[in-house]
Formats: sequence, structure tokens, C-alpha cells
Amino acid sequence: MTSFDLHGRTALVTGGFSGLGLHFAEVLLGQGANVALIGRRIELGRNVAHALGAKLGRPAHVRAYQADVTDSASVADAFAHTSGHFGVPTIVVNNAGTVIRAPSVDVKDEDWASVVDVNLSGVFKVAQAAARALIKAGTPGSIINIASILGLRVRPSVASYAATKAAVVQLTKALALEWAEHGIRVNALAPGYFETEINREMLRSPVGQAIVARVPQQRVGQLAELDGPLLLLASDASSYMTGSVIAVDGGHLVNTL
Repeated sequence: MTSFDLHGRTALVTGGFSGLGLHFAEVLLGQGANVALIGRRIELGRNVAHALGAKLGRPAHVRAYQADVTDSASVADAFAHTSGHFGVPTIVVNNAGTVIRAPSVDVKDEDWASVVDVNLSGVFKVAQAAARALIKAGTPGSIINIASILGLRVRPSVASYAATKAAVVQLTKALALEWAEHGIRVNALAPGYFETEINREMLRSPVGQAIVARVPQQRVGQLAELDGPLLLLASDASSYMTGSVIAVDGGHLVNTL
């Protein structure tokens, strides 16, 4: 469908040097977008961008930029660099995130703060920078916040992660309401369990296997199963969608209690 075509558009993906972010970047680049990968480890990012461009035969259409999503000035610089090279990002995948697993009684102040800073404050700072750039340019755009099913239901020992992802769900709706008048759509993806480097060890453990057993489809998701929902929200195919949260979880949220 032509509505999924992203040629001529610029996408910015935070946490784009690995995991889900890197996969999202590859999908968007493959669909024709120019892609800016954003992260802290810039040497890794440059290597990843080079490899991704070579893999898809589009080396001039992907670049890496260094930024810390917890630092507003750093985020603004990344948007400025991206805009200067590719044009204002009209697709922003707000993916950077972190998790600390520990019983809540053992969570240290600095650990709690670090998760909130990245998963909630960082998401807001990136969305704010995106909206400012789009409003200044008078251009509509799509912001896609990466939430989680743990923002909709909970499990033990990830209280800070669950709390921040729940906040991202509500933040998505609040920003969608505020920015609709500017043609800026704000939606969220809420993935279930997909194996990446951040959770691979846990998912392969007895605890992880017990989690998988509760997924109605009896398996973790494959990264390619996020492609359709991502492209829906990134493209004109979702032009009348804003404030929506799409769960992609194999039915995990509707399992029996």
C-alpha cells in the first residue's frame, strides 16, 4: 500500500544502536525513510549506521548522532544535527529505555532515579524537542512512544520500569491531546516479551520460561512482528489515530487471572 511508503521522510530513533531501536531503524530505512540513530555510545552508533546502510544499500540515508535523552540540550543538539543533514524529523521513535530488576524493598534511590530519568523524563524531553521542531517548521509529524505491557499490568521486581511505562501511556495521551492542533500525532506501542540483549538472560531462565508459559500464543514475539504496527503509526495509514496505545503481545494482556 502506498500509504506505508516513507520515501522522502526523516525518522529519528532513540536507543537506536541496539535492540528494538536498531530493528525499528532498519524497518524505517527499508521503507524509504532517512534515519537518524540516536544514542550515547557514538562509536558503536557509527559502526551500526555504517553496517545498516551497507546492508540495505542506502549508506547515505542513515547516520548516527550522540545524545543523552536525560539531557535536554543534548537532545536538542541531536535534532538540530539531524535537521541540518536530512531535514526535520517527521517520524520520531521514542525508544530509549532501561530496567533494573530487584525487589522493591532493595531498590536504591539512585537506581529508581536512573530508570525514571530515562524511561519517563527522557521520553518527554525527546517528544518535546520533536514537537518544538515540527511546530517551528509548520510540519505535521508522528511521535511513537515505546511503552510496554508492563505499563498496563504488572509483575514483581520491576516496579520502577512498570511505573514509568504506565506513565508513558498516560503521557502519550496527554501530548496527543495538546499537539493534535499542530498536526502532530502521538501514539504508543506496548510490546510484550521480545527477546533482545536487555532481557535475553531473563527470558531463558526458569523465571522467564514461566512468563512465556502465560502467553496465550505460548512463545515470545519475533521482532518482525512489530514491523506492521510500527509502520502503521509511522505512516499516513494512521492519519486519524492519535493517543492510541497498541499492544503487541501474543495475547498476554488478556490471559486468565
